[in-house]
Amino acid sequence: MDIDHLDRKILKQLQISSDISLDRLGEMVGLSRNAVWRRVRALETAGIITRRVALVDPEKLDLGLLVFIQIKTAQHSVEWTEQLAKTAQGIAQIIGLYRMSGDLDYLIKARVRDISDYDRLYQRLIKGLPLMDVSASFVTESLKDTAEIPVFI
Repeated sequence: MDIDHLDRKILKQLQISSDISLDRLGEMVGLSRNAVWRRVRALETAGIITRRVALVDPEKLDLGLLVFIQIKTAQHSVEWTEQLAKTAQGIAQIIGLYRMSGDLDYLIKARVRDISDYDRLYQRLIKGLPLMDVSASFVTESLKDTAEIPVFI
């Protein structure tokens, strides 16, 4: 699907507020309600819009501590990676899992209540997985944190 400047405007606005009305979105991008609806549906069908979500304040859910867990492993098999992914899927506090290049093998992004909550997460993580090295970095101040993908118009 070719994405033109109107599609990009639509994507930019939907990332700011996915519950914007089609009428308001049409006004903002200069299209009719129906034209906007067709474009949004086409963006969804093409897999460009993958889902619509509500962003939640983690502090208000008592998950104010953001932690990045760095993992090094001697295991580099598909089976081990699948087991790590399965383990991470079963731990709600893990909100991101990434296979990395360079010195680090995997990076986990997690939200926890406190250090004790992190330790429980850590214990679950290592329970069934052989790991060579695990270290954690706790975020003390978030200077930028966004879910928006840059859309250049």
